[in-house]
Amino acid sequence: MNILTPKQSGEFISKFAKNVFILPDGIKKLANEVAEGIKNKQICIDGFSQHELHPQKADESSVDWIFFVDTLNFCFWSANENTKWEVIWNGKTHTGYFALCASVRRALQDGIPVTDPKFYSQVTSAELDHILRSDNPNAKVPLLEDRVTCLHQVGKILMEKYMGSFVMCLKECNNSAQNLLQLIVQEFPCFRDEADFQGHRVAIYKRAQILIGDIWACFRGEGLGHFSDIDTITMFADYRVPQVLVHYGVLKYSDELMELLKSDKLLENGSENEVEIRGCSIQAVDLVADEARKLLKSQGHSDLIVSSILIDHFLWDYRRKHAAMLELIPFHKTMSIFY
Repeated sequence: MNILTPKQSGEFISKFAKNVFILPDGIKKLANEVAEGIKNKQICIDGFSQHELHPQKADESSVDWIFFVDTLNFCFWSANENTKWEVIWNGKTHTGYFALCASVRRALQDGIPVTDPKFYSQVTSAELDHILRSDNPNAKVPLLEDRVTCLHQVGKILMEKYMGSFVMCLKECNNSAQNLLQLIVQEFPCFRDEADFQGHRVAIYKRAQILIGDIWACFRGEGLGHFSDIDTITMFADYRVPQVLVHYGVLKYSDELMELLKSDKLLENGSENEVEIRGCSIQAVDLVADEARKLLKSQGHSDLIVSSILIDHFLWDYRRKHAAMLELIPFHKTMSIFY
């Protein structure tokens, strides 16, 4: 069966969605804010390396760090505050994705070669449980056994086919983000984030695309992070960015879907509502990027980079900065290895 790319999937899903709607006024409002952020450099490629938990150098070891982290970059939400997975690093408490980054820092400091596929292709559940241990005594990282399975799968493939480093995958792709995306989803099944929707096979590829986006941002689009077609990568459809898109009036949920989300009922990965939320998020951010480009061009700034990756970074950071306010908007909850 022919698989639509994430960009095509977003367009297709948004066209046939029954419970998620994209609002043109919201697109314009957010595009204005994005264009201003790009002009004043609040939204830029440098944000990745400026975070203390991310690699500070752009080298081959950073590529393998990013690959390890994005293999495990899924499902960090908790049912309540008491069971929130937290990791303390340098006196600061981190949650979610940054708790994962902090646990990697902690493991490396303890002398555990956690980002080496020789190690993680054989890591035991007990070892990974220790590496990802929470500083909240009531919490454990969700889906531990699935994380072990993912690490075994990708680690073995890197050892057998790519000389034990994701750098070799990059070198096969001729600086093409699309070539790399296809390599990732073909070689590493745990990145194959697809669903059936209205008779078509659609691809969301959140973790595969964020892996490419993180390498691009870490290397500031140069060297191993240079991709001539980086603008073909979409936003990374998770459970938090759609929440911000609703806040901005870019997305609107039907009353029926809103009630379902407020009930805290789990949405199954691949279910119609879940696919609509993720697909419409992709299309909405692409439309915001197009509108922001037009705005900047009309203001004589056509040289400035606008990408769905940078808009995703901005929205994701916005959610973390305004977490309490955004809790009024329910987010969809799914137990999945894909996001």
